[in-house]
Amino acid sequence: MLPPAAPSPCVIIHGAPELAAVLALAGDRPPRLLSAPGAAAWWGVEGFRALLVAHDALPLGILDAADAPGHALAALRAGFQAVVLSPAVPVFPALAALFAGQGVTLLPEAPPALDLARVQLHKPQGQRHLARWLGLPRTPDLA
Repeated sequence: MLPPAAPSPCVIIHGAPELAAVLALAGDRPPRLLSAPGAAAWWGVEGFRALLVAHDALPLGILDAADAPGHALAALRAGFQAVVLSPAVPVFPALAALFAGQGVTLLPEAPPALDLARVQLHKPQGQRHLARWLGLPRTPDLA
């Protein structure tokens, strides 16, 4: 029996330029795309969804709803396959069961992720850092 595949690396995206850069660099090995902490409250479920859909990347998206179960439910209705919600929310167990019943993952905390706000993707060293995080093979242009 083979061991389970390691989950794809995860990056925190803040906008379209970062998302486009990540997808271009990753090629056929795209990472999971996490919103910033609590982004459901300020970016909105539909705002983050629109960004992902514009890049044909909704299946890769993970929306962080912080401690807002209403935002988590909106993300479920919007088609997200993974949502982060604080386990301190009293309805977390019920929502976890609801999500699981629909084949959607409700995470009690965000997965480890590279925050692209801290990476200068317009510079070669930033691109190399991202490539290492993604586990991409070294190429002459990223050496």
